[in-house]
Amino acid sequence: MTQYVAPVNDMKFVLNDVLQISKFSNLPGFSEVSDDLLDAILEEGGKLAANVLHPINHSGDKQGCVRHDDGSVTTPEGFKDAYGIYKEGGWQGLAFDPEYGGQGLPYILGVAVSEMVSAANMAFGMYPGLARGAADAIYAHGTDEQKQTYLPNMISGEWGGTMNLTEPHCGTDLGLLKTKAVPDGDGAYKISGQKIFISAGEHDLTDNIIHLVIARIEGAPDGVKGISLFIVPKFLINEDGSLGERNGVSCGSIEEKMGIHANSTCVMNYDEATGYLLGEENKGLRAMFTMMNEARLGVGMQGMAISEVSYQNGAAYAKERLQGRALDGAKEPEKAADPIIVHPDVRRMLMDQKAFTEGARAWMYWTALHGDLHTKAEDEGTRQKADDYMGLMTPILKAYLTEKGYWHATNAQQVLGGHGYIQEWGMEQFVRDARIALIYEGANGIQALDLVGRKLMKDGGRAWQAYFAEIDEFIGDNQDNEDLKPFLDGLKTAKERTLEATQWFGANAMQNFNNAGASSMDYLHLFALTCMAYAWAMSAKAALEKGEDDEFSRNKLTTGRYFLERILPDTGAHLEKIKTGADSMMALPAEAF
Repeated sequence: MTQYVAPVNDMKFVLNDVLQISKFSNLPGFSEVSDDLLDAILEEGGKLAANVLHPINHSGDKQGCVRHDDGSVTTPEGFKDAYGIYKEGGWQGLAFDPEYGGQGLPYILGVAVSEMVSAANMAFGMYPGLARGAADAIYAHGTDEQKQTYLPNMISGEWGGTMNLTEPHCGTDLGLLKTKAVPDGDGAYKISGQKIFISAGEHDLTDNIIHLVIARIEGAPDGVKGISLFIVPKFLINEDGSLGERNGVSCGSIEEKMGIHANSTCVMNYDEATGYLLGEENKGLRAMFTMMNEARLGVGMQGMAISEVSYQNGAAYAKERLQGRALDGAKEPEKAADPIIVHPDVRRMLMDQKAFTEGARAWMYWTALHGDLHTKAEDEGTRQKADDYMGLMTPILKAYLTEKGYWHATNAQQVLGGHGYIQEWGMEQFVRDARIALIYEGANGIQALDLVGRKLMKDGGRAWQAYFAEIDEFIGDNQDNEDLKPFLDGLKTAKERTLEATQWFGANAMQNFNNAGASSMDYLHLFALTCMAYAWAMSAKAALEKGEDDEFSRNKLTTGRYFLERILPDTGAHLEKIKTGADSMMALPAEAF
C-alpha cells in the first residue's frame, strides 16, 4: 500500500519565502492570512489528505462506481463519509466570495489545498473540483438571481457541479455539437441531447448536481457562434430553495476506463430537461471558458500532484529495497546488499521527479498568485498583466505538467521494478490515473496549438514580451549575486532560446501553417523549461537568503543544481527540432502509414 505526506514545508517555503505573499496584505483576503492561519490551513489540509483521502484511494480504484437500474450511481466505500468530512471542514469555500458562503481567502491557498487533495486521491478531488469550476462560471456570468439560487449550496458543498461539452461525435470541435435547446417560456429551455465523458456526472455525495451544458438554441448560427450555455440542475429548485421534482437528466452508463475508477465518468442523457441560459445567447463558449481555464490549471496541478505522491513512494522503496552493491564500494557491508538508492540510475529517476515537482510547485503557485492579482489588485495595469500571464500560462502548465507528471509516475513505478507492476503495491494506479490528464480538458496537442496559434500573437505578443522583460529584470537585479549566478546563466540561456524560437515562428509559421503545428509541442516544452528555470532561480534566491546552514536550503539548492545540469539543457534540443519545421514530418504520404 502507498503512503502520502503533504509536503507542507516546501509549500510554506514557496508561499512565504519565494512568493512572499505577506507583501500582498493590502489585497482582499490576503490581510486575513496570518502565519498561524497559513500554518493551520496547510497542516489540517495535509491531515485530511493523508489520513482521510489517501487511505481510500486504492480501495476506491478497486471498487469503482456502480450504476443502478434506476440510473443512480454509488461511489466506492468510504467516499461519502470522506466527502462529509471535507464538506464540514469548509474546504470547498476556502477561496470563494463570502457573500455566497465562502471564506474569501486567496485563490493561491485554494490551489495549495487542491494539490494535497489530488495527490492523496485524484478521483475524489475531481468531485469538489468540478463543482468549484461550475460555481466560478455561474459567479462570473450568472444573474443575481442565479447566483443566489445556486452558489451558496455549491460553495458549502451541499450540491455538486459538472461541465458538459463532449458528445459522441464531437470533442475538441465544439461547433459540431447536436444538443439542442428549445425555448419553453419564462426564460426556461428544454434541453435534449447526449453528452459523454462527464466526470462526476451522477453520484451519491451531494443532494443535487448542477450541470452546465452547452447546446444550440433552435435557429442559432452553425458552428461555435451558435453555442449557448445552460444551467441544468439534477433536481429542480422550488421558490423557497427546497428541492423539487427530478429533472429530465439521467446517467445512461458509466464509462469503463483505464484509471480514476472512483470518479463516475458518465454518459449523460438530456430528455427535454429544464435548463436556464447562463450568460448571453450564442455566447456560451465565453462563459464555459471561465470554467475550462480554471479546470486546465487544475489538471496541470494534477500532473504535479501525481508526480509528488509517486515520488514519495518511489523514494521510500529505494531507501529500503536491498539489491546489489554501490559501484564505488559497499555502503552497508553488514547487510547482504545495499539499498537501491545508491545506484545512479535510480537516483536519476528520483532526482528527475524531485527537481520537476519542486520547480513546478513554485511555478504553479506563482501563476495562482497572478490569478489573485487579476481579480484583487487595485492597479488596472497590474490586473491586466496578471490576466495576460494567466492566459499565456494556462496551456503551458496544463500540457507540460501532465506529460511530465505521467512520465515521472512511470519512472517511480520503474524504481519498484516488478513490484511496481503489481496492483497491491499501488504504483500502477498512479500511472493509470495520471494518463487521463494528458487528454481531458483539451488534449495536450491542442494546448500546444493554442499557445502558438493564439496566445503568442494575442495583443501583439504583449503577454510573452512582459514575461521575458520580467525575467530580464530579475537577472539584472541579481547579477551581483555570485552564488546565484549558475541559476541566472541557465535562465538567461533558456529565455534567449525561447525568444529565438518565438522569432522563428514569426518568420516561418504564416508562410506554412504546418510549420506551426509541427513545432508547437517542442515550443511548449521549451517555454515550459524557461518557466521552470525562472521558478528555480527565484527558489534558489530564497534558499540562499535563508542560508546554507539550513538543511532545507542546502537540499533545495542541490536539487536546483540538478535541474540546471540535467534537465534544463533540453532547451537546446527543443530549439533545434523547432527549426526543422514541418518538411520531414509531412513528407510521407498518408498511404505509407
